[in-house]
Amino acid sequence: MITTLCLDFGNTRLKCAIFIDGNFKEVIVLLDATTSTIKTIIEQYHPDKTILSSVINHDVAIEQFLSDNTSFHKLNHQSKLPFTTPVGKPETIGADRLAICAGAVHLFPNQHNLSIGLGTCITYNFINNQHQFLGGSISPGMNMRFRAMHEQTALLPMIKAEHLFPLVGYDTKTNLLSGVILGMAKEIDGIIEAYQEKYEKLKVTVTGGDWEFFIPYIKNKITADENLLYKGLYAISEFNNP
Repeated sequence: MITTLCLDFGNTRLKCAIFIDGNFKEVIVLLDATTSTIKTIIEQYHPDKTILSSVINHDVAIEQFLSDNTSFHKLNHQSKLPFTTPVGKPETIGADRLAICAGAVHLFPNQHNLSIGLGTCITYNFINNQHQFLGGSISPGMNMRFRAMHEQTALLPMIKAEHLFPLVGYDTKTNLLSGVILGMAKEIDGIIEAYQEKYEKLKVTVTGGDWEFFIPYIKNKITADENLLYKGLYAISEFNNP
């Protein structure tokens, strides 16, 4: 059996996923991005292969440790990908976006894909049926919007997201919840519909740490896959680390 460890160092969360012979097994939340934490994971799961996607300034010693103890690949703009990136500056594409796109192409090949990542930011990632990542758009994520309203006003509080709230908010908290979550859901629907007008037979996939707050309110047909990024990392690992 071949065990692959897919590490994702995001702005908000640090996680890794375990694949055995290509089959997704579980996601593990990491306490921090230190070599000692990674060493503990390696000693527990004994992966044959590892891949790292990072959008933070992590300790580079982690990469050396992974290289010394596994067959390691760091995702970057020079990685072999299951799609091409005919954009102006491919080196500026975030590793998380590359992984999401790889997951979409791996699961839904030869069709137009719009993969939406709901995390620190919302990323809209379009890959056409020729497996070309053409770009997309980025807008503020849920918690960024909550924080911006708190930090840039005198009286609005900082709140946490909740699943249940009314359309018509009856106090400050429910007004903020309705405005941010329903507002984002309408934004997402609007972007999906704009792509649908231009591209036929569009496959829409939603993923990211905040996806569950929006699924009840998105009206368009979508596929929700909270592990899309990890599936993409595994696919990229196989391209670069066979």
